[in-house]
Amino acid sequence: MPKSFVNKAAQLSVVKIGGNIVDNPDALESFLDDFHQLEGQKVLVHGGGVMASKMAEQLGIETKMIRGRRVTDGDTLRLVTMVYAGWINKSIVASLQKRGCNAIGLSGADGNVIPSIRRSPEPIDFGYVGDPDPGKTNATFIARLVDGGAVPVFCAITHDEKGSLLNTNADTIANTVATACSKLYRTTLYYCFEKEGVLGDVNDPNSLIPVITQGEYEEYKQSGIIAGGMLPKLDNAFRAIEGGVSEVVVLHAKNLLNGKGTILR
Repeated sequence: MPKSFVNKAAQLSVVKIGGNIVDNPDALESFLDDFHQLEGQKVLVHGGGVMASKMAEQLGIETKMIRGRRVTDGDTLRLVTMVYAGWINKSIVASLQKRGCNAIGLSGADGNVIPSIRRSPEPIDFGYVGDPDPGKTNATFIARLVDGGAVPVFCAITHDEKGSLLNTNADTIANTVATACSKLYRTTLYYCFEKEGVLGDVNDPNSLIPVITQGEYEEYKQSGIIAGGMLPKLDNAFRAIEGGVSEVVVLHAKNLLNGKGTILR
């Protein structure tokens, strides 16, 4: 890795938004206003599963889910690529350009930036689903973009270096990008979603847990305080910290600028 790209004094923010924001025009516009105002160098990662499921229904393509994960057959791969890398990605880029933010839309295949390994069909065959290879993530390519004043906007599509595109979990892409870039910058990873952060009681928005360490997370898991869909998100978050990311913040999208949420350390 060229020394000229290593700038550990510089701050990089990697921000991930989910389909609940992408699929809500008002929420997305408000979020993009805040993202544009976020200071320093930054990268945006977006999902879009909600819109993909709606489009699949309109086209008569069956949506198959196992344990909350989408099964990606050939038809579904073509669909999610069109939705994620096409309409959603370029709409976000256009909206950021409107605000004077020089965004550039990317998949993991562009610039060979996020190669993936197709997930084994055992014990569950998820089809064309990829798990990023952290050792091959091209952080130098990302650095060239952000140091040149661009704002990369990544969709949840990667590739296997053999000519096949792969559907990839957006939380995992955010983790992968943040971890790779932590070798070059002081990196903070933001997971923006529809709750205030990690809650002690999922039904009480006032039960925000402000800080969680790895040891506390294990205790919360064992006691059942943290469960369900929050587990893979936090597993990704702590892997990012173990990989060198300075801090992970889980928060409501509306709080991106004030940082109010759960800090993971």
